[in-house]
Amino acid sequence: MVTANSSLSRPAPNLFRRWLPIPLMLCAVGAVSGVSVLLNGLSVTNLTNQVPWGLWITIDLSAIALGAGAFSLSTLAYIFRVKRFHAIARMAVFVGLVGYTSAMLALLMDIGRPDRFYHPLIYWNIHSVLWEITLCVVLYSTVLIVEFAPALLESKVFSRRFKWGPRLGHFLHGFTPIVSVFGLGLSLLHQSSLGATYGVLVARPVWFKPSLPVMFIASAVAAGAAFTLGVTILYENLTHKRYISTKLREGIAIFSGLMALAYLYLKLWDFLATTYYSHLPTRAADQSLLERTTPYGAAFWLAEVLIGVVIPAVILLWPRLRRLDLWVVFAAACGIIGVLVNRWNVTLAGLIVPLDWSPGVAQVFPINAYAPSLAEWGVGIGVLGYALLMFTLGLRYLPLFPHVYESDQSGH
Repeated sequence: MVTANSSLSRPAPNLFRRWLPIPLMLCAVGAVSGVSVLLNGLSVTNLTNQVPWGLWITIDLSAIALGAGAFSLSTLAYIFRVKRFHAIARMAVFVGLVGYTSAMLALLMDIGRPDRFYHPLIYWNIHSVLWEITLCVVLYSTVLIVEFAPALLESKVFSRRFKWGPRLGHFLHGFTPIVSVFGLGLSLLHQSSLGATYGVLVARPVWFKPSLPVMFIASAVAAGAAFTLGVTILYENLTHKRYISTKLREGIAIFSGLMALAYLYLKLWDFLATTYYSHLPTRAADQSLLERTTPYGAAFWLAEVLIGVVIPAVILLWPRLRRLDLWVVFAAACGIIGVLVNRWNVTLAGLIVPLDWSPGVAQVFPINAYAPSLAEWGVGIGVLGYALLMFTLGLRYLPLFPHVYESDQSGH
């Protein structure tokens, strides 16, 4: 049985050199697919005017959600002054930076005209939620860079060449509490706006509801914190060292588990409010069509609710299970699956149903079928490779953890 001070497996010699080619190959696949998209446009995808959002938007929303541990855990460390959370604050910010830059790579392909990426910054459309999201991405990414800069400046790779690096890093670190306040506001605004992008559309009954912004925030915080903890524990087992204390480990697990329960509460009440306590004919017809023609119902209950929320919550809140490395990593993996399926379901549910569809004309307006093309999968693989490469290099070369425990500590 795996305990809190035992390893998942013994790492092979030269593990870094053996592992590095894998993310590099994934990046190469993504680069080839990305060049194809840039040269030929979105015609190489299966995106259409009826289904303009697909795999890439799912990756974008999932990467941003998993990076939400950055603002939640760094908020506990720098704003609420919970001292023990400082040990994982840099790691959380690093996860957020990797998440946001991964999302930007997916968006770079998805917007169709990446050469016009700067247009929202010049041509303001204050009535558009997507414009607000664009500003949040730009501003919060800037916040993440400022928060992460001390770790880069203090790294051996940088400080050996530039002696002034650590001093500048220490100076910038003094602004972290102030920057964290802006980061908290921007990240909360961003996560809620992503949900509002769907929730404000009256013409899409499956989407139209005020609960989506709040559920996007809750699911992101729960999954982001669990993901950050899972990556940390996996790295501990590969290096045979402890970088966070037992007290901090349990604090993050309880925080993530409680947020998962809060999200589950909101999700179940949203389901009851829209399908049991009220009846909107168009929404009921759309959901009936989705359940008859797609695996939407099974994905909702099995992947989103059971695997994505219930299992992680039980593991992270059960004292015996959250002390076992393998179970915590499993909980983080379940959280990732839950976020991916949720973002996929939310995105595709409102687009698969035609705007002109009704039970009386089912044969006239069939569903809008969608399956990612080879180029879309290739770009998605490339984004995954980029994220794995950044985690590999960051964990190896950057000072992401202030302390190293050779054995498990009490945390006092």
